[in-house]
Amino acid sequence: MHDDLVDHLTRTTPLNRGEALRVIQDVLAYFDETTEEYVRRRHRELQAQGLVNATIFEQIEADLKYRAVAPAELTLRQLRRIVYG
Repeated sequence: MHDDLVDHLTRTTPLNRGEALRVIQDVLAYFDETTEEYVRRRHRELQAQGLVNATIFEQIEADLKYRAVAPAELTLRQLRRIVYG
């Protein structure tokens, strides 16, 4: 699985094959996250930092624009509905 990428990483970094494969799998899992999963996770993370919802939802709205696969633009209301139903 992803042998070319594993080979490339082992040639261009100090990672061994096992480490390179783990990094690739972690990155793929990160970007496999749905928009809803991302919004819920980021809300929990930012809330744990003590931020208030107004700030949290603005930050999530800004962050979504830079995801690897950009989702449809969501309003602040839609973001709130993902978290609270």
